[in-house]
Amino acid sequence: MDINHIATIRRDIHAHPELAFGEWRTSDIVAAHLQGLGLEVHRGLAGTGVIGKLSRGTSRRAIGLRADMDALPVDEMNSFAHRSMSPGCMHACGHDGHIAMLLGAAEALGKLGNFDGTVYFIFQPAEEHEGGARLMVEEGLFRQFDMQAVYGLHNWPGLPVGQISVMPGPVMAGADRFTITITGHGGHAAMPHQAADTVVAGAALVQALQTLVSRNTEPMEPAVLSVTRFHAGHADNVLPEEALLGGTVRTFSKEQQDMMEEGMERICAGVGTTFGVSIALAFERGYPPTINSEAETALCREAASSLLGEANVRKDLKPSMGAEDFAYLLREKPGCYVWLGNGMGEGGCLLHSPHYDFNDEIIPLGINYWLKLVERALPVGRPFDGDTRTGAARPTHQQTHD
Repeated sequence: MDINHIATIRRDIHAHPELAFGEWRTSDIVAAHLQGLGLEVHRGLAGTGVIGKLSRGTSRRAIGLRADMDALPVDEMNSFAHRSMSPGCMHACGHDGHIAMLLGAAEALGKLGNFDGTVYFIFQPAEEHEGGARLMVEEGLFRQFDMQAVYGLHNWPGLPVGQISVMPGPVMAGADRFTITITGHGGHAAMPHQAADTVVAGAALVQALQTLVSRNTEPMEPAVLSVTRFHAGHADNVLPEEALLGGTVRTFSKEQQDMMEEGMERICAGVGTTFGVSIALAFERGYPPTINSEAETALCREAASSLLGEANVRKDLKPSMGAEDFAYLLREKPGCYVWLGNGMGEGGCLLHSPHYDFNDEIIPLGINYWLKLVERALPVGRPFDGDTRTGAARPTHQQTHD
């Protein structure tokens, strides 16, 4: 396999980024490459989604490997030759690299893979904010393509090249959004006693909401509540009739989600009564937490250790409060989501930065990780018993994180 050719594809995709559900050029490139390898190709799930199917042997085992395809609405500030040609849009999260590594894995497995079963290569649209994974599931991903487990990979700036983080349990947080509308009585700024001040009420509300994390959340349970928007008024001498607040809540369990939403309702009601204003909370459940199943995580650790050495397979990193819609796939199937070191992030080369670029040096590592994983998940010479691992039968997968 020509790694330079795979890197060229990556850089071409980087130069032509496409936003969520608009990845038409990208999906054409993906589909054409898979077809050129002789894979069975399916298109249309979630609009731009592409599924490649590669089977070998006679086993009924099947797994899915997923790469995300969408870019971000960011103006790129790099000057290299493959910088974005689309103003206001760039691959600032490395999805171009994820695509390239999975295409390379499809090629390597077609030529070199020693496995028995079926691999589904899932190229998913709209990971950033829009929930393309959820839509693929709703439109029949797992009904059309029967697989026992699903796996994901994301590059990770700050983690050295040659290292990979493989952790059981929570990896990425659930992400919820909220909008709060405060309605009072507008008036003259010089006569505040004649008004019900929405700005003062909003300021008190921002402070009070922080107690949900500092005083209502178990100290060993991570949670974040951030108010990121506060809009009120247009003139210096007018107390506004309305204030609008918004932000995000990040948690790792449904119980935490419920507690945060109920607590926000309680605090909004209390602040409203205290200041004589009406406060309406709209709480929108977003991506669920990404939670790796233990058996599949152990399989990924075996694969990563055989490639990089056990010392370079990290299990000490803390879960990220960022969110990932791969969680929707893990709600349906057991699986594991890992972080592959992209380098130390010098020069602002961090996720979602306008200076970001995927490190082509890790393309062979990603390809070979997928190769090692498939060979362990779909081993030759072991009868299929409903399990995708080597060793004993897998315990029942518990969907406790829905």
